[in-house]
Amino acid sequence: MNALTVTLITVAIIVLSAFFVAVEFSLVAAKQNRLEEAAARSAAGRAALRNSTELTLLLAGSQLGITLCTLALGAITKPAVHHALLALLGRTGVPPVAAEVLSFVVALLIVTFLHLVVGEMSPKSWAIAHPERSAVLLALPMRAFMFLVRPVLKAMNAAANALVRLAGAQPLDELSSGQDAESLLALVEHSANVGALDALYRGSITSALELREQSARDAVPAGQQLTFVPADATVADVQDATQRTGHLRVLLRDGGRTVGVVHARDTLAEPLDRPARDLARPVLSVGADEPLARVVRRMRGGHRLVVVTDGARELGVVTGDDILPRLMPAGADGESPPGPTSGN
Repeated sequence: MNALTVTLITVAIIVLSAFFVAVEFSLVAAKQNRLEEAAARSAAGRAALRNSTELTLLLAGSQLGITLCTLALGAITKPAVHHALLALLGRTGVPPVAAEVLSFVVALLIVTFLHLVVGEMSPKSWAIAHPERSAVLLALPMRAFMFLVRPVLKAMNAAANALVRLAGAQPLDELSSGQDAESLLALVEHSANVGALDALYRGSITSALELREQSARDAVPAGQQLTFVPADATVADVQDATQRTGHLRVLLRDGGRTVGVVHARDTLAEPLDRPARDLARPVLSVGADEPLARVVRRMRGGHRLVVVTDGARELGVVTGDDILPRLMPAGADGESPPGPTSGN
């Protein structure tokens, strides 16, 4: 082959190597939620999302492609560079043995440089800097390559998974999309210890993560004093209870059971003899052992107050005012953040 042909083949091989390297690192670094957004916009996005669910197969395809490119450079480019350098050194009067060794070493260095720097390191840096963009851009041609060599990839992947299981680990086909609470707690603790996270934020984040370990029973304030009126009470009774206790939310009780809650502001423009039940809002009832994190999610549906029950017995009520201090504990100076004064 002449020099031009070898040069064109070398460029093509290096481009292919860069392609496989970029595919590999882009899928590892890409965020799953961003790939899902891209999948809703284009076929390339859907292909990228499909690649992320076949990660071990895709990595096998990338490694196969990189290996083939390395072998091709060693079989085509290196001998061509070696022979060209050998002829050049021969014309300079260098002894044949020295020329052979020197041309071999220099050819190896040139090919290695082209492969590592141009064909691997540069595309790797680009893919890591733009993971979702590169994953989507390269997804369709990578899917075509995997279609052609899928039987080979499955055999390679099966062999690799067997070795992983022999080592006592469980192979995965896709990256985890998040961290569990224990890992996040460890990360928060480490960040605070090295000074990368303020102590006040450390307490807030830790408290939020620890909600998963708490139940509705834990959120009921000790010695809670509830303000309630009978179910047949009037607006005047609700206003009197508010003036007496300072609580803006007044419970309606019927035979020891909470049937609704009336907020004082809803009574201001109402006749004093109007039944309070007409203005009552429904209350959410939860079991004492229900996880507090789930209670918070249910309260986001519009419930400002929940009744915590243990069988047929009501243990108390929980409001956002009771949960907020758990998410925003006392700061580093020992002072709690300001909170509402509306009571229950």
